[in-house]
Amino acid sequence: MNSFGRFFRISLFGESHGKNIGITIDGCPAGVPISEKDFTPDLKRRQAKAKGTTLRREPDFPKVISGIFNNRTTGAPLTIIFENQDLRSEDYDAAKDLPRPGHADLVVHQKYRGFNDYRGSGHFSGRLTAPLVAAGVVAKKLISPATVCATVTEVGGSRDIEKAVNSALQKDDSIGGIVECRTTGLPAGWGEPFFDSVESQISHLAFAVPGIKGIEFGSGFACSRMTGSECNDIILDKSGKTETNHSGGINGGITNSNEMVFRTAVKPPSSIKKEQETVNLITGKPETISVKGRHDACIALRLPVIIEAVTAVVLADFSLIGQI
Repeated sequence: MNSFGRFFRISLFGESHGKNIGITIDGCPAGVPISEKDFTPDLKRRQAKAKGTTLRREPDFPKVISGIFNNRTTGAPLTIIFENQDLRSEDYDAAKDLPRPGHADLVVHQKYRGFNDYRGSGHFSGRLTAPLVAAGVVAKKLISPATVCATVTEVGGSRDIEKAVNSALQKDDSIGGIVECRTTGLPAGWGEPFFDSVESQISHLAFAVPGIKGIEFGSGFACSRMTGSECNDIILDKSGKTETNHSGGINGGITNSNEMVFRTAVKPPSSIKKEQETVNLITGKPETISVKGRHDACIALRLPVIIEAVTAVVLADFSLIGQI
């Protein structure tokens, strides 16, 4: 449903154009030093600023309503909310009857019998990654001294990011991208195979992020073109340090103390000005639409801090196993 985790458990709520969005973190240990200003750097990284990102400008000021007292976590559920302020809900009036290709509009309408909030994609919007980033800020404190860093390595199949984004904008179209995440300083031994392996849990939460369509760890799909002698990471000492890192820092679903590396494939945003065909849900007849509103031409540009949050949340959960 809308919750994830076992010991560090997050529950996400709200809609893109509702009054608030937010997250509740249950299981966060007491005494973790944190204040509202600690959330600012990562939340600003998520905000739209670069060319090719949405013109919607939300302040994203986190309001902590429980779980922190005197700048320390209390051990009670930690709830953080964000107000939605920069709204133009009328841009989505057509989406009620004309499902946008590539979006969840049609399946959500079918599943919830039309009672869903369709404005800005409602609960299925990337807007809800703001509270997810907030959870990541808390999680990063729990896994310290391990550090998580994600970057965009290419967009639209090109490493010339600016050129690719400009080309998409000129064509009233959108492009996808690749986001690579690296985590250093992890101890060996985190992960609970079979079904709670590190790869399984990161993949589970990563695919909850709107727009993620693929994931690979280490050398990923390239391993299928290698021999065993090429793919095996030669062990250099008893700490587990290896000569190469084709496994991405994970063996048997368990961290091996090397750098953990994975990449996510981000699809092109579905909301584009270019005309597309759809079906009118009232008449049942085909219609042509051009999506209005303020949308990203390349959502991958804003994904790194979100992927970091996903990674930190999963690792925070693993870090608490055996401590509770």
